[in-house]
Amino acid sequence: MYFKNNTFLAFTALFIISISFAQQNKTVTISGKIIDAEKNAIPYVNVTLHSKVNNDFISGTITNDNGVFSLANVKSGAYRIKYSFIGFKTKEAPLFVGEVSEFLDLGKITLEEDVSQLKEIEITYKADAVNDKMDKKSYTLSDNVTQTGGSVLQAMQNLPGVTIQDGKVLLRGNDKVLILIDGKQTALTGFDNQSGLDNLASSVIEKIEIINNPSAKYDANGNAGIINIVFKKNQAEGLTGKVGLNSGLGSLWVRKENLPTIRPQYQNTPKINPSFNLNHKKNKINTFLNADYLYTETLNKNEFVTRTYTDGTVIHQQTKRNRNTHFLTLKSGFDWNVNEKNTFSFSTLYGLEKIIDNGEEPFFNEDYSQRTRLWQFLEDEVKTTFMASTSYQHKFRELGSFLNVNFNYTFHRENEKYFFDNILPSSSGTDAFKLLSDEKVSDLNIDYNKPLKHGKLESGLKFRYREIPTNMNFVPGTNSVLDANAGGKATYKEIIPALYSNYNYENNKVQAEIGLRVEYVNLNYNVNPNHNTYKSDGYNYFQPFPNVRFTYKLNDKDRLSFFYNRRVDRPKEVDIRIFPKYDDAEIIKVGNPALKPQYTNTFEMGYKKNLQNGYFYASLYHKMIHATITRIATTDGSSNSNIIYNVFQNAGTSNNTGTEIVFANKFTDWYSYNVNTIFYYNEIKAFTVTNLYPTPSLYSTSKQSIFSGNIKLNNNFKLSATFSGQVSMYYLAPEIVPQGKIQSRYAMDLGFKRIIQKGKGEIYLNATDVFNTLVTKSQYNGSNFNYTSNNYAETQVFRIGYNYKF
Repeated sequence: MYFKNNTFLAFTALFIISISFAQQNKTVTISGKIIDAEKNAIPYVNVTLHSKVNNDFISGTITNDNGVFSLANVKSGAYRIKYSFIGFKTKEAPLFVGEVSEFLDLGKITLEEDVSQLKEIEITYKADAVNDKMDKKSYTLSDNVTQTGGSVLQAMQNLPGVTIQDGKVLLRGNDKVLILIDGKQTALTGFDNQSGLDNLASSVIEKIEIINNPSAKYDANGNAGIINIVFKKNQAEGLTGKVGLNSGLGSLWVRKENLPTIRPQYQNTPKINPSFNLNHKKNKINTFLNADYLYTETLNKNEFVTRTYTDGTVIHQQTKRNRNTHFLTLKSGFDWNVNEKNTFSFSTLYGLEKIIDNGEEPFFNEDYSQRTRLWQFLEDEVKTTFMASTSYQHKFRELGSFLNVNFNYTFHRENEKYFFDNILPSSSGTDAFKLLSDEKVSDLNIDYNKPLKHGKLESGLKFRYREIPTNMNFVPGTNSVLDANAGGKATYKEIIPALYSNYNYENNKVQAEIGLRVEYVNLNYNVNPNHNTYKSDGYNYFQPFPNVRFTYKLNDKDRLSFFYNRRVDRPKEVDIRIFPKYDDAEIIKVGNPALKPQYTNTFEMGYKKNLQNGYFYASLYHKMIHATITRIATTDGSSNSNIIYNVFQNAGTSNNTGTEIVFANKFTDWYSYNVNTIFYYNEIKAFTVTNLYPTPSLYSTSKQSIFSGNIKLNNNFKLSATFSGQVSMYYLAPEIVPQGKIQSRYAMDLGFKRIIQKGKGEIYLNATDVFNTLVTKSQYNGSNFNYTSNNYAETQVFRIGYNYKF
């Protein structure tokens, strides 16, 4: 109670202190937004204010990355305001500043292109990927030529600070990442995990934002940070749109031959991706439709494992998974500007994913003289997602002051059926299981923004109700490895109310932000009472999650930033799911309903220097993680079985200390590059845990540590006004996991793009992992075994595509 009362008092004090800064002043702040004829924002426009009487310069500024400018401390009087930017005609207008309001919003100001200048020079106004606050990195996918036409997961492969491992996104080597779509969590990409990213086509995406140090405004989940995927939406007047078609081939040759007696692995796997975006804006209503279909055939997994036990037993196995995927994404909606003060929006998002896996697992003895088992399986999985979102914004009389109310409802069904043939030397049997899961999530968000004399105040609340009833039905056959008593029903229920407040302060030298988010979480996991191992469980907490950011402007080109935040990683529903997963017959994954959240404190210092033709960014960070969530592999101590069980556990404390460097430079008019390096030290403290499934098994390990990192180089070539190319290379150093190590990996991607049809069309050709070098090699150690794994899954894909905008 003492902790709760203090948290409440701290939150209240923060709110009151923030409000106290909102005192009236005797000057006026002028603001506006500069756009071009196509309604696109223009950054870096010079905005100057002059005396109407003698044209003396009074004040000046430039627009930010969003085309927005602000002139503070302007006294009442008559002025002339001037807007100028290379490639556009200078615009000038009279301006009267009164005394009634402290804020004067000039709205949107349209600049007209200067054709005479455009004939002589090329105009670009591209913002730095790392903004000056150093709290967010933004990457436009149209610039990522090597990954055009691929999935969102593939598009992230070349982004600074991002690595892809076993189908998951890692930020600075950490997979605890919160994925958002247009600023919202959806079942399409996972509420508490990453899902669907490899089947979501990048053709419908405008940009990807990476937030390593989120403010209190964001959900506290995800200690590595947030990735926000922004869908395309045009705001131009009239009817506009874009159509596209791309296709490709993967697995052009066999990298490692199958073990004997199984069917061929996929080769020359086709990909096809038609897409269609339509937007219509007339008067106060803007309607939009994004439609995308992706069909792929993929060698999804081709893993070779050797297990060695302390009794001398050696088992060789291969897991080969030929996958066919159909993925349909539809997003539609409208924005209604009711009047100058009120806006209403409604949108729906529909996703349909069908996966067919044809897989085989042969098992052999040490000298491959005897096949001990052949495990053949067919997976038929259908995932259906529907999301409805409605939002309302009211702008108050005070410029920049508004209230946003947003409600989202999501339904996600997972319908998964597995059929197995378990072929042994002396017998064979047929096994099956069916999993049905219906996820229902309701989210309410209310956000209030109030501008202050030297900054702004953000406050809001969030309420979430989430329910996931799941039913697993096992149908074992002869000599089955399936545990029929581990099935049944389980229901996941989660309630999260949260409050937050952020205060932002800025003057000509300092930017500062202090925020506090207070969350209450109540999670109950009700388990089938007849389950042979697990019982109903759950957890609840009432916790504060503060954040601090301080940026000091050394001069016009150099800035220093300091960050602190506290975040949580709540166990995913699949992490606590009680049902064994049998996509591998002898290395079985199981959840743990006793799993608890892990908490992380992060400290970071960043430096950015703006250069004449680029920028330099460096950061130093340290993360302290308590109750680290990871899988622990053990065997069944009560039998002589060689089956390994991978169970989620809280493995004590761990630390991650590292540095990230980004250097971007335009070397010549035709060549630019950016280099990103991350080096870090990972340490996992000694821990002891007990896996309960299928019988209690104790595992202990001493402290583990490693220096690791990665380096990426993106080379961009502008060969002519309409022809560009990109070559990307990256190297990932070895990495530790709680029971082992992942070896180094490296690859090169390349792509070309040509603009045609007077800028309305484009054709592109690209290739990922050109030399087919990207192989994931790892090793793991248990109490009475160790095993090595080499995964030769498909990574090389060649694509060709065409887009046309109208």
